[in-house]
Amino acid sequence: MLYYGRGSETDDLSAAEVREALFGVLRQLGPRERVMAIPPDITRFHSRAGMLTGLVYDFYGRMLTDVLPAIGTHSPMTAAQIAEMFPGVPAGLFREHDWRKGIVTLGEVPADFVREAAGGAVDYAWPVQVDRLLAERRHDLILSIGQVVPHEVMGMA
Repeated sequence: MLYYGRGSETDDLSAAEVREALFGVLRQLGPRERVMAIPPDITRFHSRAGMLTGLVYDFYGRMLTDVLPAIGTHSPMTAAQIAEMFPGVPAGLFREHDWRKGIVTLGEVPADFVREAAGGAVDYAWPVQVDRLLAERRHDLILSIGQVVPHEVMGMA
């Protein structure tokens, strides 16, 4: 379902236009009580994901309970990096992704699908794993903000 569409190679949205568009989409999603935002980490600083996460905080306030930077296998963000990338978002909302010990397996993608999707380059089942917070915290909305697609979809992040 498409909630908002605009853009071209030459279109540039102002901060006010981004705010208006994002708030319009969030209003369409309806009231929420427990929201998680998953923005990229500092390696994607220029993506405007920090601004978008700040807007999500502005919109939801205390309903935004967790911010989980998608670090992949990068080092966790420092307090200074969080403050630089996400100004105005309370530091206490940030959670650290432990990609070695903090994940749960929800299932697996069958080997035949992986083989077809990979053009035969890979021929084995792929585990579907997420940070335990996504499975255990019972959010009623999880927002993936500015991720590189299909980066995380193919299991690299």
